[in-house]
Amino acid sequence: MLRLTPLIAMPIRTLRTVALLVVASLAALPAGAATVDTIAKQAILIDTTTDTVLMERDADARMPTSSMSKMMTAYLVYDALRDGRITLDTKFPVSKKAWQTGGSKMFVQIGDSVRVEDLLRGLLIQSGNDAAVVLAEGLSGSESAFADRMNAMAKTLGMNGSHFVTSNGLPDPEHYSTARDLATLASRMIQDFPQYYRYESEKEFTWNKIKQGNRNPLLYRDMNVDGIKTGHTDAGGYGLTASGVRDNRRLILVVNGLPSMQSRADEGARLLEWGWNQFRLYPLYKAGATVDEATVWLGAEDKVPVTVAEDLAMTMQPADFDKVKVTARFQEPIEAPIAKGQVLGELEIAPPDGPVRKVPLVAAQDTPKASIFRAIGMKLGLLLGL
Repeated sequence: MLRLTPLIAMPIRTLRTVALLVVASLAALPAGAATVDTIAKQAILIDTTTDTVLMERDADARMPTSSMSKMMTAYLVYDALRDGRITLDTKFPVSKKAWQTGGSKMFVQIGDSVRVEDLLRGLLIQSGNDAAVVLAEGLSGSESAFADRMNAMAKTLGMNGSHFVTSNGLPDPEHYSTARDLATLASRMIQDFPQYYRYESEKEFTWNKIKQGNRNPLLYRDMNVDGIKTGHTDAGGYGLTASGVRDNRRLILVVNGLPSMQSRADEGARLLEWGWNQFRLYPLYKAGATVDEATVWLGAEDKVPVTVAEDLAMTMQPADFDKVKVTARFQEPIEAPIAKGQVLGELEIAPPDGPVRKVPLVAAQDTPKASIFRAIGMKLGLLLGL
């Protein structure tokens, strides 16, 4: 008895089509700028809306992170709040070690018990090294045990270039991170804990009758910045992790190794403004909209429309928009039955500069098997070369 088998996979198909949904608005946009330089020793600027790196400089270089390390301390506090292990009203005692910790301070007093919410404000607004130690000891019993949790969380978040020794970032040769890792941490803080991110934007906090302003200089400029943390040590220089939203685009900037507070403020503002002004968000495909059609074998239909599971957009400079190459790739024919949402291939989006982005292509609808008579007809047609 002759056994008929499906066709060998056809050559990969190529699609060169981009949804030009916003071309009409390009005339009002600035011309594309090639690159931007920076005086920071380490820097990275990311558009988190599309996870696009807009610029970087030595972003994977190991560097002292100073008080920007407190973002990880805050992240672990938020994690404990979410899990119900503590509440904002939970009180932690102030140890002698915390009270004696130098550098920037919240000015907690030895023997006091302080609410977690106040400690968070002391940590993030006043950059209190003492507040960081109180939180670390309150959550883990000791700062060294808390550092173990910081390192475990860093691995979970994919911060593979980081190692933490202290809860506050005071200098230690084994305490370090990278600009890319800090950007990852900032992004996850905003994404995972939007209900607590508001603390990073508060401009002042008073504790023990001492009012201190937030050290983030960009919060005081009219430029849509809503966080997140500064840092400074002699070894690391002046650093800043900043974020804000404009035109539905959230940018995250990390700079470090700057020579002064003024240069930190000016360079941070300049790079963020460059990122917002020189790039735009371009929608490419809506979820469910047909991107292409794939050939079906032994199906009730000869073709199945393919789409993307989520709205797809890209961040790029206006001058680069018409240079983007979009390629749909899948092995054909695809044997039925096919379920709606089933991954059938991938869409490659290649900007003129930068890495290729790959997005799964999924079936836009169900495609059942062909009836027995249709299937016999298809197989006979294949056998006879029709």
